[in-house]
Amino acid sequence: MDLFLVILPVLIVFLIGYIGQRVIGFNIKNISTVSLYLMSPFLAFRTFYTTALTMDYLYICLFAICLVIALFLITWIWSHFLRAERSELSAMMLGAVFMNSGNYGAPVVLFALGSPGFHIAVIIMVLHSLFMNSLGIFFAAIGGKGQATVKQALRNVFRMPVLYACIIGIILQLMHVHVPTSIMNGVDLVADASIPVVMLVLGMQLATIKKTRVKYRFVSSVSFIRIIISPLIAAVILWFMPVSDLIKSVLIIQAAMPAAANTTMLALQFDTEPDLVSFTTFVTTMISIFSIPVVMYFLGI
Repeated sequence: MDLFLVILPVLIVFLIGYIGQRVIGFNIKNISTVSLYLMSPFLAFRTFYTTALTMDYLYICLFAICLVIALFLITWIWSHFLRAERSELSAMMLGAVFMNSGNYGAPVVLFALGSPGFHIAVIIMVLHSLFMNSLGIFFAAIGGKGQATVKQALRNVFRMPVLYACIIGIILQLMHVHVPTSIMNGVDLVADASIPVVMLVLGMQLATIKKTRVKYRFVSSVSFIRIIISPLIAAVILWFMPVSDLIKSVLIIQAAMPAAANTTMLALQFDTEPDLVSFTTFVTTMISIFSIPVVMYFLGI
């Protein structure tokens, strides 16, 4: 019960966004764009400016890459047993490879492990955001009716202000540049507001998902990979890495998160089985209400 109470504040914010979307109806894309381009960069800057640079950064990056590769291979092999078509394979990749580390994972880590864990969660959130806006677009494009090239996907990555906010934060830290307190106070205001906003956006996105006729063998397969296989792979990878127990706990919790909500937007944009992707997001999010406390129990949180 105590573990459920850890994620209860997150679920409350999701519910507020869900109800607000049902009752009022907001332009989710505009709100999401504000969060991505105006708010998240300040959170990323603060994290990379204030968090001391250590070898842990390298291990976190290596972990993220290894996890993505492992999930890609498992999903690709699994899809062959299911005899998935190309569009269905792409939809499976979107749901299984990309977890909701931003508007779900980061706040859960904050409530479960406090500020030290939250800083680590933001680092992995930024990395996953880069993967989502490169590999995610690539998978969505090759399986849908939309047209996009690898060059266009990479261009989209370099248009992300979060990337430059990270670089600026790291440079200022390495050069020991002191940012005036008055400026950092403004940064803190925007950074602190970013997480609640993205949590509301997820609730809004869940409110727009409609129950449609989908091939449930794909939904169940992706849900199994995302909820069970992913954290197990994460634990295996971290077994060989000399990082602290705190970092291991954060990365395993993030790996156990449901499918990223933004995959639905990509699926809609490129017409890559959007019903399958959106329903998978909904199902994995609902399952995570019970699975995340189980993961935290085994981590001893």
